[in-house]
This record gives sequence, structure tokens and C-alpha cells, in this order.
Amino acid sequence: MGMGSNHTSAHQGRTVLSEINVTPLVDVMLVLLIMFMVTAPLLQQGLEVDVPQTKGGGVEISDEPIRIIISKDKSIKIGKSEIPVSSLGSKIKAILKDKKDKQVFIEADHRVDYGVVAQVISEIKLSGATSLGLLTQPLE
Repeated sequence: MGMGSNHTSAHQGRTVLSEINVTPLVDVMLVLLIMFMVTAPLLQQGLEVDVPQTKGGGVEISDEPIRIIISKDKSIKIGKSEIPVSSLGSKIKAILKDKKDKQVFIEADHRVDYGVVAQVISEIKLSGATSLGLLTQPLE
């Protein structure tokens, strides 16, 4: 009998803890944070590549964007004037200075080397453009 009464009084002295253990939650959140920190720079440096012909519709534009044309002989044009890659960034920066909508579109021949397009994209990003798109032809 003495054991039974001792066991009952010890059990009555305990309190039930109804708190959530947040240590596993913090561990998971830290892993997610690290994953996002690692992948975020990759998303910003990545290039959007579209096939020359697509089924998708057009892009809504509010202001007339800058259109850069890269021909198969790797010449770069804004409008009708041919521009070397070295001065492309300064030209785009000057054009974008007065525009509120800083959109730039690249229309490249599908035979142009990827390195040329990547170099043009780099110059566009350094010039302060907020939106960059690759123009394609719709599927027939």
C-alpha cells in the first residue's frame, strides 16, 4: 500500500507540457534558407532561352521597348544602326535614361553562337534594363 500511495502522489505532482518543440522546425527552416541562398544567384544569372518558333502568345508592353537585332554574321543593330558590343551598354543606357519602362528585347538569328547572345545579355543587364526578353517567331 505504501508503494501505491507514493506512486500516485508522484504522478499528481507532474504537469503536462503542451509546448511545441521548435528545434526540428528551426533546423528545417535553416536548411530551406541555405537552399534558397544558394539557388537565388543562379536564377538571377540564368538565361531564358526560347526556341526560334513557339506556340505562346505575345508579350504585353506599355512603352516601345528597345529592340536589339543580332544577325547570323554576329552584327548587332539597334534600329538600323550597327553597334559594336563594346559600346552597346553605353548606347542602351543613354536610350533607357528617359524611359520609364526599361524593357529590352533581343531578336537573334537561331544560328548565332550562344556566346554572342550571352555577351549582349550581359551588356544589357549592366546598362540598367529592368526587363529582358528574347523574341521568337510563332509556329506555323
